[in-house]
Amino acid sequence: MSELREWFNAQPLFTRWWLLLSVGCSLLGRFGIFSPERLVLFYIPFVHKFEIWRAVTSVFYYPLGPTTGFHFMINCYFIYNYSVRLERGEYDGRPADYFYMLLFNWVCCVIAGLFGEFPLLMDPMVLSVLYIWCHLNRDTIVNFWFGTQFKAMYLPWVLFAFNLVISGGGMLELVGILVGHLYFFLKFKYPQEFGGPDLLATPQFLEAYFPPSRLRGFGTAPSQREPQRPGRNMYGGYQWGRGQPLGQ
Repeated sequence: MSELREWFNAQPLFTRWWLLLSVGCSLLGRFGIFSPERLVLFYIPFVHKFEIWRAVTSVFYYPLGPTTGFHFMINCYFIYNYSVRLERGEYDGRPADYFYMLLFNWVCCVIAGLFGEFPLLMDPMVLSVLYIWCHLNRDTIVNFWFGTQFKAMYLPWVLFAFNLVISGGGMLELVGILVGHLYFFLKFKYPQEFGGPDLLATPQFLEAYFPPSRLRGFGTAPSQREPQRPGRNMYGGYQWGRGQPLGQ
């Protein structure tokens, strides 16, 4: 237990709690402590009965059973693998920015779930984060099942095609891809390639709750000064100075 506790505490903040809440909510529903029907997202209870917790629990809960347990483990693997990479990579030292990214993706997934009647939002939420990492590391070679390798930019579409062929689904993966692409476009592509404003700038109150853990740019190597060359005289030679006799 001590080793498990050390491993858990060593994970980044939001990835750590994302994994814990996913496992906890799924086990609570599996053993009947909470009714699974009260953990998923339905339009009428959420809108008309103000059961707003469904928007949160539908992201963390996944029904566990003989045919769904493996898929849940795959989702947990993706959370651990790609959320950790994002939180320790692009968003290293900027927890407020990473939390705002999760918040934006969550809101988009809830809206899509309400209008598309998707009661479970774990798949699109996981795929949205995976999509962002894949496009920030688009040329990185990733491994897939059966030893296949390809660039990271193709991984979300491979997962979409795989679920479409194997289970006849793929709609949840497509929603996650669209949500991840929307964030990536507004946060990175639109400001950098089109010169537009940063529409997803992190609010100041989030930075007050989750301050940067280190200074940006701290620890970089100092720039080397270019050696000064002696000036030239009127004849084109260098002004080396008068010098001193040897021994003085």
